[in-house]
Amino acid sequence: METFFMQLAQAGFAKELVVFISSMFPIWELKGAIILAQTWGIAPWTSFFLCYVGSTLAGLIVLLFLRPAMKWMYSRPRLSKLADWIQNRGVRKSDKVTRYATWGLFLFVAVPLPTTGVWTGSLIATVLDMPLKKSIPAVVFGNVVAGLAIMLLYGVVTLI
Repeated sequence: METFFMQLAQAGFAKELVVFISSMFPIWELKGAIILAQTWGIAPWTSFFLCYVGSTLAGLIVLLFLRPAMKWMYSRPRLSKLADWIQNRGVRKSDKVTRYATWGLFLFVAVPLPTTGVWTGSLIATVLDMPLKKSIPAVVFGNVVAGLAIMLLYGVVTLI
């Protein structure tokens, strides 16, 4: 995936724009985008801001539009299998979140590991039919913690 983003930068796109867009991709999200930004020499807090806003925007889009999209897909016989696959993926990942509801969703998004983050967290919130007034803050604040954790883990910023 990094090669794709490198090609965009080589094609003349501003590195900051490429980092912002890259943070919106599932799995990669802000975790990969922060590291990419640092390899390109973008200032730490600028990279955090770009990556946070991009990945949070993607998560909010999923939270707001996946439910209506799933209902529409289920109403179309050809798309119902895709809707089932999305539903099943969310259910498989939701076991850790279900027990603790909003806090579980927050922690799921906040832990900077592969397959955790705003995309999967937003999918889980949708599958569990969590209210937006609880799922949006959990995803938004969990993403802040994930971004800060990556910045600390990779030595971009230090506590001392």
